[in-house]
Amino acid sequence: MRWSDWPLTALAGLFLVLYAVQVLYVSAPQAAQTRIEIAVWVIWALFALDYLVRISLAQQKLRFVLRNPFGLLVLALPILRPLRVVTVITLLNRRFVHTLEQRVALFACGATMLVGLSASLAVLDAERGAPDATITTFQDAAWWALTTITTVGYGDRYPVTAEGRLVAAALMVGGIALLGVVTGLVASWFVRVLRGTEAVAGRTEDVLRQEIADLRQEIRALTERQRAD
Repeated sequence: MRWSDWPLTALAGLFLVLYAVQVLYVSAPQAAQTRIEIAVWVIWALFALDYLVRISLAQQKLRFVLRNPFGLLVLALPILRPLRVVTVITLLNRRFVHTLEQRVALFACGATMLVGLSASLAVLDAERGAPDATITTFQDAAWWALTTITTVGYGDRYPVTAEGRLVAAALMVGGIALLGVVTGLVASWFVRVLRGTEAVAGRTEDVLRQEIADLRQEIRALTERQRAD
């Protein structure tokens, strides 16, 4: 793990908090909004600096870019910057989780929640001031994110701006992938439970058979003893 991972992860969490305040607290004084905007851009610049340093140190730069598309997308597209906080889950996986299944479960569940929250904030930021917008409050945005990420799609809330539709496209693709992982984990858990139940049932049946066989032997022994008497 690189020494800069934890500081950058803390900055990612701070970035998400500042972005949420920036989107939700629109009535904040202009001075506060300016400070938040400056802080957001400073954090983004640190992310950009980290990416540039890593690509400059990479021996095969094209391979580095191809193997790290997420970092480049987060820097290039402003609406994806809140997703930088997903690195928190990756680092927690490395530090505290040891089995592959637990790592996948933690990442899938945590990433799903973070992606949903980030998409809600991003689509609200893009849609709120648009003409004929159907997503004008955070409640609308959260409901839209939930119906989109689960592929239900009621259609009562939908983006009308290009930026909002880009957020929707990213959420649809990411949501299908993440929910597919979650569904697979749930199915795997059920299979393990059923196998355990079958194993217990099999052991119980073997015990009953052995007990019946023992009883039969005892009955035979008693019968033979009575005949001998």
